[in-house]
Amino acid sequence: MAHIRILLADDHTIVRQGLRKVLEEQPDWEVVAEAGDGRDAVRQAEQVKPDVAIIDVAMPLLNGVETTRQIARRVPGVKILALSMYADEAYVTQILDAGAIGYLLKDSADVDLFQAVAAVAKGKSFFSPAVSRRMVEQGAQRGDVAVDRYLTLSAREREIFQLVAECKTNKEIAALLFISPSTVETHRARIMDKLDIHSAAEIALYAVRRGIIH
Repeated sequence: MAHIRILLADDHTIVRQGLRKVLEEQPDWEVVAEAGDGRDAVRQAEQVKPDVAIIDVAMPLLNGVETTRQIARRVPGVKILALSMYADEAYVTQILDAGAIGYLLKDSADVDLFQAVAAVAKGKSFFSPAVSRRMVEQGAQRGDVAVDRYLTLSAREREIFQLVAECKTNKEIAALLFISPSTVETHRARIMDKLDIHSAAEIALYAVRRGIIH
């Protein structure tokens, strides 16, 4: 397994200690910094430039959403995994929009932590199973008519839709499909128009609801 350098940000020392102990059971994983508040997390990310930052959604001085937004802007190479007690779609949407690519529930961290960090380190999305179920339930409760719109996508659009949901960049998608980045961008625009969604984060949530990614 590749060497992964990790930043842990949570205002509860016991939580950080527990996560650190579990993470460092992997011989190639190293916790290179810890932070107890959002502002310190941003500073640490800028200083140590970790591969993965695990960011608690609720932190003092600067909340997890704003912390994520600042890290994503200032240290764009860092892959961000959100850590939260809440499975509601509103929390998930906010922090994905800010730049996180994974969302891990604290009560499932002992089971899902390794999978979550490994996925995010590779640039792939990760959602705790309970989060995926919750988003499907919330979509069903509001009678989400957008679900049917997925069937209007062409085969190529569905292919690109999944790659975008998996957090691939236009350049990466272009290389995989042997097309130009501008063609990928055109497809993305059409996909978002057809599905009436407005960001890559919404594409990821939509994909989870349909069971395309987990």
